[in-house]
Amino acid sequence: MTAVKIAAIALIAAGVRGLVYGSFDYTKETHEAKLGPIELSIKDQRTVNVPVWAGVGAVVIGGGLLLLRGKKT
Repeated sequence: MTAVKIAAIALIAAGVRGLVYGSFDYTKETHEAKLGPIELSIKDQRTVNVPVWAGVGAVVIGGGLLLLRGKKT
């Protein structure tokens, strides 16, 4: 597999995932303080919404890469 095919498949997979789930969560550690033996940290959970147009665009671009790459060989 070439790098272009791998990138195209990754774009299609990411686009489909974005369309199916619509958002993803991640945890960000925002602050850390060490006061002697006591350690303080704040973990903030954030949600990122994936727009529908971004999911559709990723699928279209990935499919286009696969089709254009297939015609050249």
